[in-house]
Amino acid sequence: MMGEYLLRLALLLPLLGALIWGSLRLTRALQGRLLGIGGGAGRGGRALRLVETSLVAPGMRLAVVRFHDREILIGASRSGLVRLGEAQARPEFAPEGGAP
Repeated sequence: MMGEYLLRLALLLPLLGALIWGSLRLTRALQGRLLGIGGGAGRGGRALRLVETSLVAPGMRLAVVRFHDREILIGASRSGLVRLGEAQARPEFAPEGGAP
């Protein structure tokens, strides 16, 4: 009886760990794809791009998004989103060592 329990525990515990690890990897990959991280954001015809975020307080965040050559400041809280401001998009800087 006890041996059967230990055998099940020894088999199912690593399986559970593998499922947790796989779901975390999948979540990270999907978040990167949705936010445009690592996939060349701004290229490939995407109209919306997350430029920067900042945590103001627990549950309150500021975000700057680029949409059709405009940068829009958005306030995000538990109750929803609010557009706080808008300006012309700043020019993007080429990485150092890149082609002129």
